[in-house]
Amino acid sequence: MNATERTMDHSSGKFSLRACHIMGKVSLVKYGLLLFMVQVFACFGCNPPQKDSDVQLITLLGNANKGDAAAQFNLGVMYDEGDGVPEDDAEAVKWYRKAADQGLAEAQANLGLMYANGKGVPEDDAEAVKWYREAADQGLAGAQTNLGLMYA
Repeated sequence: MNATERTMDHSSGKFSLRACHIMGKVSLVKYGLLLFMVQVFACFGCNPPQKDSDVQLITLLGNANKGDAAAQFNLGVMYDEGDGVPEDDAEAVKWYRKAADQGLAEAQANLGLMYANGKGVPEDDAEAVKWYREAADQGLAGAQTNLGLMYA
């Protein structure tokens, strides 16, 4: 794919479907929504998404807001590490918690780590143990290790 296929034609408000094809096939509904967003951006003088990573983030946010635990976890990681978004521990905790509440072991373990280290939340060993235990009970080895270390 060349750079022209990835970028948007600002004069027409159109962009290549290839720019939307990030994680599997993009439905016409999602494509239509993205076209609509481009028009909204243009009306307010904003720049529409320019990179594949911007489109990927929009897709991830949409899935996370629909309750997709894996997308919520991935957003938590992105905010935790500042990967593609500004590093924001409180925002990471928010997304980890949404995924953890749905039973995703990796999110539970990461939420435990946030409590253990006081990142984005006040340090709270009891909460850390609670979340480590939830993940450990599902067989997540890292959570089992961290749970054991809380008692050492």
